[in-house]
Amino acid sequence: MDHTPDPAPPGRGGGPGRDETPQEQADRRWNDVLQEVRVAQTGAQILFGFLISVAFTPVFAALGSFDHNLYVITVTLGACATGSLIAPVAFHRFLAGHDLKPALVRTASHMVAAGLALLALTIGCALLLLLRTATGNPAVAWAVSAAVTAWFATSWLLLPYLVLRRGERARAEGRRGSPPP
Repeated sequence: MDHTPDPAPPGRGGGPGRDETPQEQADRRWNDVLQEVRVAQTGAQILFGFLISVAFTPVFAALGSFDHNLYVITVTLGACATGSLIAPVAFHRFLAGHDLKPALVRTASHMVAAGLALLALTIGCALLLLLRTATGNPAVAWAVSAAVTAWFATSWLLLPYLVLRRGERARAEGRRGSPPP
């Protein structure tokens, strides 16, 4: 039995099993981006709000210069993460109605990726600041923060990359006539 998908009619596409026009594909991909943004944006905004409030606590005044600088870096990263995750909404407002949805989707995807990277760095720095203060042991704080940041890199970058590569290999093998693993 041949598992090769039927070719899409002219002007239709979206990949195997889909029958979409380029506009329908852009609409679907835009909705996917919005769902991703809703999850990440909420977490980034809540974290950013908590970070802002730290400067107004009595403990903040007692922190050393390294921790003050780390706090400034963390808040700046949080602001950039929040801005990157909100950017797709601003792009949509400016580009809506100009028949640029594929470009909007590409740009929004890049902004979300940047926002997630910045969010991971924000969380890593916030954790470092918290653990330096809570444990009083900089070595433990650095080790745990590095491990958490490595986990983000693994689960947000490495694992999706490996799945993508595996899928590409399976498709390539399928095109050469052998069934996917």
